[in-house]
Amino acid sequence: MVVVVEVVVVVVVVVVEVVVVVIVVVVVVVAVVVVVVVVLVEVVVVVAVVVVVVVVVVVVVVVVVVVVVVVVVVVVVVVVVVVVVVVVAVVVVVVVVVE
Repeated sequence: MVVVVEVVVVVVVVVVEVVVVVIVVVVVVVAVVVVVVVVLVEVVVVVAVVVVVVVVVVVVVVVVVVVVVVVVVVVVVVVVVVVVVVVVAVVVVVVVVVE
């Protein structure tokens, strides 16, 4: 009878130890999965921020280039108009003086 009780106690202790080991393994696996998910989310967030920054920089550069081109075109047009007006005025003055 004592041997049967000892065997039952040993079996119960072994089962409890196995259950504890399984619980510990499950907890470790869940913790690793959580860490991996958190790292992946952080990587995605960093990549998204980098993409947004690059897009904003590209848009700013394009806008600056367009503004510079427009300003240069306006300045060239104004200079051409001023030159044409001065040439016409000089021609008119010369024609009036010659007559």
